[in-house]
Amino acid sequence: MHTSMSNAAVQHDADTAWRALYTRHRHEKAVANILSSKGFEVFLPLYLAVHRWKDRNKQLSLPLFPCYVFLKGGLERQLDILRTPGVYSLVAGASRSAVIPEEEINGFRRMLENGIRVEPHPFLKSGDRVRVKSGALAGVEGILIRKKGQFRLVVSVTILGKSAAAEIDVTTVERVSSRNVAAA
Repeated sequence: MHTSMSNAAVQHDADTAWRALYTRHRHEKAVANILSSKGFEVFLPLYLAVHRWKDRNKQLSLPLFPCYVFLKGGLERQLDILRTPGVYSLVAGASRSAVIPEEEINGFRRMLENGIRVEPHPFLKSGDRVRVKSGALAGVEGILIRKKGQFRLVVSVTILGKSAAAEIDVTTVERVSSRNVAAA
């Protein structure tokens, strides 16, 4: 009996987990509105961006993650979800829909609810080879590391087996493509 209760609890968690839907480009808002009107709990994080045309500037509310809408639970109505105009698929991992941790969704919600300026940024992780885009170190390449909550750029002299690290603002770096790393 304990096992069936555990399975039921696991099933309940799976039914209420956050998942990502892959959508048609520029259809994120429509998908979110349609799914909300069907009774689904959706989350579409938006940010403000100013687009400049030669005759005017316009402030736009754009998806933080283009082509993605987050959905909580509702998989018992998977066909209804997938038949929604603009939805291509559920994002999958290991042959089933991938679960997004509640803490990650809550982190984005807190940033947006508190009026913090949020904008898209390339996904970077410790160990990535990066190049500084601006500032005093513009053009310098190295390895991104994290130490005591700060990001550092490690620059090495390979032949000597020596390195030096400097604190950097992670928003000023871009990942160096693997092709560039191979050439270097």
